[in-house]
Amino acid sequence: MRTERRDFIRACVATAATVSPARAIAAAVAAQPADRLGRIEAFAFDAYGTLFDVFSVTALCEELFPGDGRALAQVWRVKQLQYSLLRSLMGRHKDFWQVTQDALSYAAKSLELDLTAARRDRLMEAYLTLAAFPDVRPGLESLKSQGVKLAILSNGEPRMLQAAAASAGIDTLLDAIISVEDVKIFKVSPRVYQLGLERLEVGRTGLGFVSSNSWDINGAASAGLTTFWIQRNAAEPPEELGFAADRVVSAITDLPPLVRG
Repeated sequence: MRTERRDFIRACVATAATVSPARAIAAAVAAQPADRLGRIEAFAFDAYGTLFDVFSVTALCEELFPGDGRALAQVWRVKQLQYSLLRSLMGRHKDFWQVTQDALSYAAKSLELDLTAARRDRLMEAYLTLAAFPDVRPGLESLKSQGVKLAILSNGEPRMLQAAAASAGIDTLLDAIISVEDVKIFKVSPRVYQLGLERLEVGRTGLGFVSSNSWDINGAASAGLTTFWIQRNAAEPPEELGFAADRVVSAITDLPPLVRG
């Protein structure tokens, strides 16, 4: 029954929040030689989950759907990522705004929630003003003072990224906002990471890629970039894809000392 399915999804979300992974970070996520880091000329940052907290929409989800807000936010994010990967494999690209809306529609249906057009629009507009993590602005300011180029390299649609960056007050710190819309395929396609090199006009060893998503780090490392994993959850293990981060840090403010000099 649909009600049983909804209860199962809620139970899974609740369990995921209370059970911490037992595995420690693998020794394979060891640092590369420091001289490689010293050649960094620019940083490209993932946006969602790295700069902007995608779960800052949870409060609005709960306001609109009392008792179901947290589950809605969780399923919404899972389907958003899944749809971007599926569309890339299918060769059926839609921009990230549409993907995000489709994921929201699915999440609401899976939880048997009445997602009216007005509620949908409010939740979608919240993606334009996502909260930035506390370490974002001070970390970017410190890197900027060192003369490093800074950019966003994201699945996000350009309007979404520009609005979120402006809302967070970091738009003036960025040299570029780079969207996958230029190549019409989502991460982890190598074409996306190549786009970062082209737009920032740096060599492969000169670009550091930063993400809190281990799958994204693996994609960038596979494409030959120097990678920095922002491990926002200390209990989270790296993905088992064979392309470890060059450095694992807990915040963007940990990056400036690594490339200073």
